[in-house]
Amino acid sequence: MEDGMSILNDYVIPWGIQIIIAVAIFIIGKMIARAVADFSKKPMSKSGMDDMLVKFLSTMIYSVLLIAVVLASVDQLGINITSLLAIVGAAGLAIGLALKDSLSNFAAGVMIIIFRPFKIGDYINAGGSAGTVDEIGLFCTLMHTPDNQRIIIPNSAVIGGTIVNVNTLGTRRVDLVIGISYDDNVGQARDIILGIIDADPRILKDPEAGVAVAELADFSVNFNVRPWVKAEDYWAVRADLLETIKLSLDQAGISIPYPQQDVYMHTINAEEAQ
Repeated sequence: MEDGMSILNDYVIPWGIQIIIAVAIFIIGKMIARAVADFSKKPMSKSGMDDMLVKFLSTMIYSVLLIAVVLASVDQLGINITSLLAIVGAAGLAIGLALKDSLSNFAAGVMIIIFRPFKIGDYINAGGSAGTVDEIGLFCTLMHTPDNQRIIIPNSAVIGGTIVNVNTLGTRRVDLVIGISYDDNVGQARDIILGIIDADPRILKDPEAGVAVAELADFSVNFNVRPWVKAEDYWAVRADLLETIKLSLDQAGISIPYPQQDVYMHTINAEEAQ
């Protein structure tokens, strides 16, 4: 009976108290970690930070605090934390090597969210593909093409190459090359093109559109036609300008030449052949 009481007093009760304290540390610490993570969202959101980045950072804060809480609980039980950290470190290294590509995409996703080279709705050219951004994930970026094909690009491919963002500056320049015949009036053609540009309300007045002779080519006198438009109007204005310029030049009797060859046939009679 005395041996039983001795075991109870020497081992069971002390261990029970340690377990209770460890559990209390874990529960209270977890609640504090969650509260701190939730509280951290408010200042980050007020600063204008991206919602995905806010969620990611708050999750990281919670995870780090939770690890500290677990270590404190384990330490309360008298377990050697140094050995545990060594095991966790070795396991983390093995997992990191196994998931290096995924971790690379994850790190690239964090960089995209932080530096914001593009946003949802932008038309970009990145990772060898072009399309409108639908979603920016931590591992991949989702886009769709103008003909409605889904493109999924790993973030490491996006951040590792050149990113062309069509929308970020708000305006684009339409670059057209219009050729007329050498026999036609250059000034008249320029006036017609400028009149078409001035009549289109989608074309911006500032910056001013440029219409100038660019080249005396083999078959034509080429104009560079360079009006500025809003990014969302680019393709519609480009198509309309090509059609309207062609019709207007035709009406004015100004031709748009195309490469051609003139072949002259010379008949040789018998006397000339001798």
